[in-house]
Amino acid sequence: MGIFETAMDPWGRTVLTHVAWNILWVSVFVFITFLIAHASYIILSAHRVRAKAETDALEAKHAELPKRIKRHTFMARLFHWVMAGSIFTLLGTAFFPIMGWQFDWVVIHYTAGLTLTGAIIYHILHTTIFLDFWSIWVGPRDIPEFKAEIMREGGQDVPGPHPAKYPIGNRLYHLVLTFAGCIVSMTGCVMLWRMGTSFITPNPYILGEGTWGWVYVFHGMTGLSIAGLSVAHIIFGARRKNWWLTKSMLIGSISKREYLEHHEPSRWRIKPKKSKA
Repeated sequence: MGIFETAMDPWGRTVLTHVAWNILWVSVFVFITFLIAHASYIILSAHRVRAKAETDALEAKHAELPKRIKRHTFMARLFHWVMAGSIFTLLGTAFFPIMGWQFDWVVIHYTAGLTLTGAIIYHILHTTIFLDFWSIWVGPRDIPEFKAEIMREGGQDVPGPHPAKYPIGNRLYHLVLTFAGCIVSMTGCVMLWRMGTSFITPNPYILGEGTWGWVYVFHGMTGLSIAGLSVAHIIFGARRKNWWLTKSMLIGSISKREYLEHHEPSRWRIKPKKSKA
């Protein structure tokens, strides 16, 4: 089973044309393997959060905190759901025709792709100007947290730091999705000049045949990656342990108790509630 599709160019050279869609079944196998591995993790992991006594002590210490802690602004949540809608539209219009469901998918596909691209550009500007840009990234400073989280998942009660605003798993996922999303968006925008649209005159000669092949390969591979990442995201979001995070993406906030159970107040500082005059 080949990974890539090839063809002969006018000069008799073998060039790449696309990723071989039969590896879609490899993705299905990987997905099933992931479900088995994840189920094993659910059974074996200790899922440690702060102990009740420790959380009670923190709640008494931080009595000045509001009952609800804002986690996501309205615009951040709007971006998330626009991105989710565009990704699922892209996946449906990309893979349903391959599986045999034929319909007029091209315009829907590139419209969703342009929506995703616009959402990514907006998100970069929004996080850079209005939010804490570095709070979602992973670096050497996170090694103590990562070590403590691994030990807690193994059942050990260790005093290492709890997460700041975003748990390290969220940040690692964000890093991978950022890379895949930017690649699929950039390659998709370039491909508009290959097929043409109502607002772009087709010009397949802006790139050579071999280069076009790599554009399609990268687009297909990152598309398959995003399909797997999306399924994983849904599974993790649907877990009872993570429902407080999923709910915060719907309503924008978490309870004071959830904040103290899962986060390190010194690493994610919250303004105290305003006292009544």
